Amino acid sequence: MAAAATDWSAKYAELVNAERLRTHLAVLASDEYEGRETGMKGQHMAAAYIAEQFKNAGLTGPMPTPADPYQQHFNVEQVTWAEGNTLKVGKTSYKWLVDFYGLSDSPFAEETTIMPVFAGYGIEQPGYSDYTGLDVTGKDVLIALGEPTAADGKALLSADGSPTKWGNDYRAKAQMAAQKGARTVFFVSFDPNANFAKQAARLGPYISRPTTVMVTEKPSRTPSFFVAPAVALQLLGTNATAMKAHLAKINQTKQPVASKFKVLPMQIKAVRKRVPLETENVLGFIEGSDKKEDVIVVSAHHDHLGIQNGVVFNGADDDGSGTSAIVTMAEAFAQAKKDGHGPRRSLLFLSVTGEEKGLFGSEYYAKNPVFPMASTMVDLNVDMIGRTDAEHEGKPDYVYVIGSDKLASELKVINEAQNKQYTQLDLDYRFDDPADPNRFYYRSDHYNFAVNKVPVAFFFNGVHADYHKESDEISKIEFPKMEKRARLVFHLAWELANREGRVVVDSNKP
Repeated sequence: MAAAATDWSAKYAELVNAERLRTHLAVLASDEYEGRETGMKGQHMAAAYIAEQFKNAGLTGPMPTPADPYQQHFNVEQVTWAEGNTLKVGKTSYKWLVDFYGLSDSPFAEETTIMPVFAGYGIEQPGYSDYTGLDVTGKDVLIALGEPTAADGKALLSADGSPTKWGNDYRAKAQMAAQKGARTVFFVSFDPNANFAKQAARLGPYISRPTTVMVTEKPSRTPSFFVAPAVALQLLGTNATAMKAHLAKINQTKQPVASKFKVLPMQIKAVRKRVPLETENVLGFIEGSDKKEDVIVVSAHHDHLGIQNGVVFNGADDDGSGTSAIVTMAEAFAQAKKDGHGPRRSLLFLSVTGEEKGLFGSEYYAKNPVFPMASTMVDLNVDMIGRTDAEHEGKPDYVYVIGSDKLASELKVINEAQNKQYTQLDLDYRFDDPADPNRFYYRSDHYNFAVNKVPVAFFFNGVHADYHKESDEISKIEFPKMEKRARLVFHLAWELANREGRVVVDSNKP
């Protein structure tokens, strides 16, 4: 009787174990790594550690830079508002973070005189348009926050009186102004119950904190400023009583009302300082055999939130867990290849930077791929696999799987087969719902592969009480669950790397 064939996937999955996962996580989630903030010391340390593990395991560095083949370097920008920003109407000077403040970008690096265009509520929808007969191309627009309402406070532009997107979010108005060609938007609330100075003081620390952005030729959003009612009323040459009457007439007619305000010029200087920061993705490559032109990417992000108010945010689960998992999987695949059981397809273990800032590292890789996107068969993304969310407390071991059939129906089927054979996890698909308000499908690094039509599967334990808090520590990681989840991804990668057929893009689900 012939001996049963060895199940190599099961054999090498044993190397993806809690002990090895803990070894890597104890380093990455230590205080020494200072929370791994993008472009900062700790993130560079994390990248160097991961590159060293890939090298020690025997993976090759695929970057065309002999001195540093494991790291894909690129620049982001750290942006801060300068001190001493000014705004003046007539002879009256207004103070930054008291009477006005800005979000996103600014075209006013030098003091600039502008003549804003008042666009009422800045709304455009069927039956109501503040832009009728108004050309704002290249101009700076002044818009009132809120929307037309009845005496009882109900919105007048919706069928049932509920607030519309115009009343809920200034971004919808900023986007509309951008579509109309506006250069900047100045928002003001004429709500007598609003306290601009209090709001500015509350937002001050957030606005003053440096932010990190991708290097782009133009801002991704129309620059938006917020001004106190006193500033807007002086700009419009009017007073609170006249403005109240004007808005009341809009409420009464449910239509925009042409204003008779005489707009005054304004001088503004609002400087955004930009400092380039170097950051890096880390790449470890295992070349396949007869199907080596196909590449399977296994990804996670090694950045986190850094140090805030003197407190280190170690991000043990987010995403120290995923990073430790892909390093451990890389070691297991590399050992298999050393033993003569290497994969048929090639594997790229991709540890990206800047996820917390806006998926920067995966965006950069997708735009500058080392292996063509057309050759990339799938991305398996691992972001938070070490904890339990409230929904699954006291229930069997689980993992959320997101996006596995949105581009390739077969990928979901293959994953379910691997899970049934090896790990028996409860596979929770609730976040595949297009109406999911969390929008997790769009919030981790797999998404930059998906937009390039590369099938993806995102493995995730859900959020918990320590998400994005300083309490996300290794002491709270549930290593038996983390091991089982990491092994599922390993088995899926093994099957995809060795099966005969390439996964086919055959669906386009929202």
